[in-house]
Amino acid sequence: MKALNSLMISGREVLPLIEGGKGISVSNGESSGAWAAAGGIGTFSGVNADSYDAQGHVIPQLYKGRTRADRHLELIAYAIEGGITQARNAYEAAGGKGRIHVNVLWEMAAAEKILEGILEGAKGLINGVTCGAGMPYRVAEIAARFNIFYYPIVSSARAFRALWLRSYNKFRDGLGGVVYEDPWRAGGHNGLSNSEDPQQPGDPYPRVVALRQQMREYGLDNTPIIMAGGVWWISEWEHWLDNPEIGPIAFQFGTRPLLTQESPISPAWKRHLMTLKKGDVFLNKFSPTGFYSSAVNNTFMKELRERSDRQVVYTLEVHGAHTVAFQVGTVGKPVYLTSGDMARVQTWQEAGFTKSLRTPDNTLIFMTPEKAQQIVSDQAACMGCLSACQFSNWSQNEQGTTGRKPDPRSFCIQKTLQSISHGEDIDSHLMFSGHNAYRFADDPFYANNFVPTVKQLVDRIATGF
Repeated sequence: MKALNSLMISGREVLPLIEGGKGISVSNGESSGAWAAAGGIGTFSGVNADSYDAQGHVIPQLYKGRTRADRHLELIAYAIEGGITQARNAYEAAGGKGRIHVNVLWEMAAAEKILEGILEGAKGLINGVTCGAGMPYRVAEIAARFNIFYYPIVSSARAFRALWLRSYNKFRDGLGGVVYEDPWRAGGHNGLSNSEDPQQPGDPYPRVVALRQQMREYGLDNTPIIMAGGVWWISEWEHWLDNPEIGPIAFQFGTRPLLTQESPISPAWKRHLMTLKKGDVFLNKFSPTGFYSSAVNNTFMKELRERSDRQVVYTLEVHGAHTVAFQVGTVGKPVYLTSGDMARVQTWQEAGFTKSLRTPDNTLIFMTPEKAQQIVSDQAACMGCLSACQFSNWSQNEQGTTGRKPDPRSFCIQKTLQSISHGEDIDSHLMFSGHNAYRFADDPFYANNFVPTVKQLVDRIATGF
C-alpha cells in the first residue's frame, strides 16, 4: 500500500486518521485522548456529554424542572459541564500528542450556547470543532473567537458552497478541513437530500472530486477533505492517496473506535458488534430530527416499524369512502375510517393493540395501552434536547413548539441513547452504527473476540487494514 503520509491538521502534523465524533454518552474523553496520543485526531462528543464524579462514575442527569423550558436549562448546564470534563480527560490522556476535537450537532438544542460554554471552560484544551446535522453557518465565527479550527460535515459540494458563500469565506484561515460524510454508509444521522434515493447508495469518489473542485474555486486546494462513513481498511481507499483529483485526504472512523478497551459502551454492546451480519444496520426515518439515520436492526427498531404499519388514515367528517365511525380519545369523539381500514383495526384490537394515538398526518396508530402510556409519558417529560423535535413538538423558538401535533411514530432520542449507553439492555434501545459494522465478525484483527486498545487499533489502521 502507498505510504500514509501525515497531514497538517489543526496546526500540527498528525496521522490522517480521525476518530469519529459519536453521539450522546458514547464518549468519555479517554478514547479521544488515546487516539491523539497514538498520533491522530481524537474527537469527543459535546452532545449532552456525561460528567463523572471523583471515583470516575457517571453522574446521572436527573431533571427536576416542572416545565420543558426549565428542564431545557438543566440540559444545557449538564451538556456544558460534561463537555468540559471530557475535554480535560482527553487532553490529559493525549499527553501533548496529536490533536483534540469536539463534535457537536447543529440541530441539537442550544448548540451555539453549549459549544461556547464548553470552549470557554476548556480553553487551550481543544484544537478543533467538528459540526454537522444541519447547516452550521455560525460555527466558523464561534471557532474564530476561541482561536480554534472548524470542520463542517457535508454530504455534497452544493452544501459546502452554501456554507462558504454565507459565512465561511469570512473565516477561511480557520477552516481546518471539510468532512465529507457518506449519507448512505455513515452511522447516526445522515445527510440524504430529498432528491437522493435512500435505497441506491452513491459512489463517494465522484462526490468527493466534485467537493474538491468546488473548494479549489475558493482557493482551498490544500485544505484537507476528511472521508467519513464506510471506511474500514485504508488499503481499500489506496487509489485516493496522492490522487490529484482528491487532493489532501484524511479518513474518519466512527464505528471501529466503539470496539476498543477505552470505549465507554457496555460489554454487551461490544459483544453484539462482533455478531452483526451484513444488512443488520439499515437506513430509516424514525428519528425525531426528521433526518434519515442508520441503526442496528433490533427489537427497538422492529417495534417502530410495526407501530407505523398499524396505521390508518382518518377524516373528521364523513368523506368519500371514510364512512365508518370510530371512537377515539377519552371522550370518545368519532372520526371516520374506510370499511377496509376498520376491519384492520378490529384485527389489531383483537391482538391487544387497543389504544390509538393521533399523528400530525391525520392518521391513527395502534399499540398496547402500556406502550401508548409510555409514549405519552416520554412526550410529557421532554427536556428540549433538539432544536425541533417531531416526537414531542418541542422547539427552541419563542413559542416553544413546532406548531404540529407530537408524532407518536417517533421516540425520545435523549432517553433511549442515554439508556443504551448506561445499561446492558442493547435490544430495547436505539443503537446507532455505521453500515460496515458487520465487518467486526470477519476481520481477522478481531479474531477470538479480541478487543484492542485504541493505540493497537490506530497502529493497525495505519498499516492499511
